[in-house]
Amino acid sequence: MRAFVFTQYGGPERSEFREMPLPEPRPREIRVRVHAAGLNPLDYKVRRGQLRAIQHLELPLIMGNEFSGVVESVGDGVTRFSVGDRVFARVAKKAYGAFAEYVCIDESLVARMPATLDFPTAAGVPLAGLTALQCVRDELQAGRGTRLFIAGGAGGVGTFAIQLAKWLGAHVTTTASPRGEELVRRLGADRVIDYTRERFQDVLNDQDGALDLIGGDTLSACFDVVKPGGLVVSIAGPPEPETARKDLRAGKAMELLFWLTSLKSRMQARARGVRYRYKFMHASGGELAELANLIDQGKLEVVIDRVFPFDEIDAALRYLEEGHAKGKVIVTMPEA
Repeated sequence: MRAFVFTQYGGPERSEFREMPLPEPRPREIRVRVHAAGLNPLDYKVRRGQLRAIQHLELPLIMGNEFSGVVESVGDGVTRFSVGDRVFARVAKKAYGAFAEYVCIDESLVARMPATLDFPTAAGVPLAGLTALQCVRDELQAGRGTRLFIAGGAGGVGTFAIQLAKWLGAHVTTTASPRGEELVRRLGADRVIDYTRERFQDVLNDQDGALDLIGGDTLSACFDVVKPGGLVVSIAGPPEPETARKDLRAGKAMELLFWLTSLKSRMQARARGVRYRYKFMHASGGELAELANLIDQGKLEVVIDRVFPFDEIDAALRYLEEGHAKGKVIVTMPEA
C-alpha cells in the first residue's frame, strides 16, 4: 500500500511516499480502507521531534492521526463493526498510520461516521472534536452560565470548542482576526475580540475558565482573564505533572520532567490564584459516537478550510503550518 512516512526527525525533507506492507488486523482490530485523513499540528510536531520526551517511536513511521473510511476486514473477536461499515477514528497515541491507503485499529477507538457527512468532512472530526469535547466538558466543566474564554476560536479545535461550549450552555468569548470573525460568530461566539487590534487581557476579565489553543504569551495572558479559583486548560503550553499521571499514565521520571518544564506557567497561574492544566486528549470510539450524534442532529458543524489530494500532502502540511487555516485541512485518497 502507498503511505506517507517520515524517516528521521526534522522538516518536510524527512518525509516521503513509500510502498509499505498491507497491515493485517489483530484480534479486536479492523482494517479500514482510508478515504480521507485529517491534518493536525500534531503531525508536524511529531515529525520535528517535539514529542520525543513523551513518545519513543521506531522510524520510519507512517504519519497521520485521524481518518475516515470503509471497513475492509475484521480480526478475531470484533463485535461492533462489519465489512462495509463507514467509520472514522483518531488512532491510538503511539500508533499513527492514518496517512496511508489502509490502517488497522482497535475497534474500541472507532465509531460509525455521521450519516449526514461525506468522507472528507468526517475525517476532520476525530482529533479536534475529541480534544474540544474533553477540554470543554470534562476539564473546564462548561455548563449553563459558565463564562468561558477560548483563545484561537477559528482553528480546528476552536471551531468545535465554541459550539460544544454553547451546546453546554456557556457564554463564550473568543479571539479571531477580521477574516475569522464571521465564522466564529456563526458558530455561536457571544463576544469576539479582534486580536489584530487589541489584546484580550486588556479588555476581558472575570472568566470562569479559559481554553488556550495557541501557547506562549497567549497562555500567560489567559491567567490574567480568569477569576481566582478558575482553570486555564491548554493544548499548546507546557505539559504539567497531571498530564503524566492522568493522560499518559507515565512514571515518576516523566512526572518530574513535566514538573520542571511547566514550572514557569504553574507559578504564573498560582500568582493569579488560578489553576493550570495541559490536556493530552485520548482516543475514544464512544465519545466519537457522541459527536456523530450531535452532528447528525444539526447541533455541531464541521468546518473544513481546504481539501488536498493525497499526492499534495506536503503542500497541505505546509499550509497548515502557516497557521492561517479556518477549520480543518484534509487530504483525500485516490480511487477512494
